[in-house]
Amino acid sequence: MAMPAIEVRDLRKKYSTVNALDGVTFTVPEGTFFGCFGPNGAGKSTLLKILTGQVPPTSGEVKVLGLDARDRGIEIRERVGIVPEVESPPSYLTAYEFLYFVAEVRKVDDIEAKIDRWLKFFDLEETKGTLCKDLSKGMRQKVMLSAAFIHEPPLLFLDEPFVNLDPIYQHKLREYLLQLREQGRTIFLCSHILEMAQKLCQEMVIINHGKVIAQGGVAELTAQEDLESLFLRMVGEDVPT
Repeated sequence: MAMPAIEVRDLRKKYSTVNALDGVTFTVPEGTFFGCFGPNGAGKSTLLKILTGQVPPTSGEVKVLGLDARDRGIEIRERVGIVPEVESPPSYLTAYEFLYFVAEVRKVDDIEAKIDRWLKFFDLEETKGTLCKDLSKGMRQKVMLSAAFIHEPPLLFLDEPFVNLDPIYQHKLREYLLQLREQGRTIFLCSHILEMAQKLCQEMVIINHGKVIAQGGVAELTAQEDLESLFLRMVGEDVPT
């Protein structure tokens, strides 16, 4: 049986009078492509920040790669790749400079070859000398994805990775993520593109108002209806017939 890559037990996060997370519990086995879905404001971004040690929980247990996220956030962030919801490479570095900086910090071997690989993958070669502030949103997203992938981490946290990508690069990214799934890499995905997520994810949770309202294997949960219909039904929206 696979070891847990992520363990969450009775996780709670309160901001003033708002319960952003209210008793969330789930486990992500090592080597699983795991989806976390919910409407805006459901608590997904807060959950990701806690899992990566960026904010502390109010209560509950969180372990990532066997490390307690409360006090070992730096170690967790050293070992994982993160694509945040908002594409945000440093404004006054070029795409190349940012990737070189990330590769240096990550102690990547053969830096030039790794940078070239991702510049080619995302067709960024002609814009590698452009300041990130002057790149389009789609280009900045490609730079952030490259930075998350460049050190080939065992665990990826991807928050809306397909946003701002045109259909060609959404397809290209999906195929790459499927390769990682075949290799046994662990991936934690938050996405509103449910059709894409259904093709990628093996297990999932749906969160609404800070609570888990559905969880389990994607194949089992979508045996009778697609993920979008399940999602809309679970969060209380009317599903068109």
